[in-house]
Amino acid sequence: MVNINALDPGASPLDYYGFELRRCREAAGLTQRQLGDIINFTGSLVGQVETARKLPTLDFSERADAALGTGGLLSRLHPLVMRSQLPAWFQQVAELEVRATEICTFQMGMIHGLLQTPEYVRAVLGALDDTDLDDRSTVRLARQRIFEREEPPVFWSVLSEAALKQEIGGPEIMRGQLAHLLSFENNLRINIQVLPFSAGAHAGLQGSFNVYRFVGDPTIVYTEGYGSGHTTANPDTVRDCSLRYDHLRAAALSIKDSAGLIREVMEDRYGEQLA
Repeated sequence: MVNINALDPGASPLDYYGFELRRCREAAGLTQRQLGDIINFTGSLVGQVETARKLPTLDFSERADAALGTGGLLSRLHPLVMRSQLPAWFQQVAELEVRATEICTFQMGMIHGLLQTPEYVRAVLGALDDTDLDDRSTVRLARQRIFEREEPPVFWSVLSEAALKQEIGGPEIMRGQLAHLLSFENNLRINIQVLPFSAGAHAGLQGSFNVYRFVGDPTIVYTEGYGSGHTTANPDTVRDCSLRYDHLRAAALSIKDSAGLIREVMEDRYGEQLA
């Protein structure tokens, strides 16, 4: 068992969170079990979070803040903890997602992580490795909280039709995932277009990519490989990828027609009967 007295708050955001939780709990004169009873979690879980052996959920953080009168400290730390648990090569991308005012993404064969359902996330992450699947899924889903900000980014997603038909996790999970995409149909900040097979050769044949735009900072392009990612603000690359994205949006179905195709795939491929 980790020695709580030796926990280094500077070792990682998770260690710092555990250190602060313990400090605030002891300042309130509560044992781990007493705090657990108040916030409806076990004292054992409180201890695991304090020793950086368990990731805190946002619900845990909010309840602990209320019980300990921390002024929202733990809830503010939570996003940092979640991002720190992402693969090292992806942490910079998660920070770009937080800062961007506009995100443009093209995906060849899979729904983008910011639009994935919990079930789809588990199916993707557990395809070859199901170790720590609960924590890894929680970390990926936490990225989606950028859409809950007071000023969320404008999000454009161009999906290849292949992403709708690549059956990840089985028909039920795919029905739920496509229904989730349809839930954004009237959201002016989350725009989904499908690039149909009938588009033929297109500007994204070289692979998936993301474009991040900011206020006052250069635009950044992100591409991904196996276990690695590459970001660049090179003006030539940014211009090329921005032009490619404009062509992809032009070749894709309209937002309305894209929703129609998503419904059609749900009915014909996954057996969803919609009224």
